[in-house]
Amino acid sequence: MRYVAAYCLAALGGNSPSAKDIEKVLGAVAIDCDADLAKKVVSELQGKNLDQLIAEGLGKIGSMPVGGGGGGGGPVVASGGGGGGPAAAAPAKKEEAKPEEPEEESDDDMGFGLFD
Repeated sequence: MRYVAAYCLAALGGNSPSAKDIEKVLGAVAIDCDADLAKKVVSELQGKNLDQLIAEGLGKIGSMPVGGGGGGGGPVVASGGGGGGPAAAAPAKKEEAKPEEPEEESDDDMGFGLFD
């Protein structure tokens, strides 16, 4: 992933990046560069439109299943265009957040405290 990111950064200069360009970018942040991996990234991306590849990748990310610490980790459904993200589905009326009273926590049941 770091090689692809370095390629993208080098491409911002307007030229088609080489393995040496990737090595320079990675070296600037003190990361050792494997010349074979850099050459492979360059050969795979040579002659391809980087903006188009990124757009295709974003479309694929939208259909990937995501999971969290619990509960349903079902697939994310991408919207059919027109930009309807989470902000577009926000409720029209927001309720004011009621401050919750903090409960007193006790560590007596375990015999010790977390920061004792």
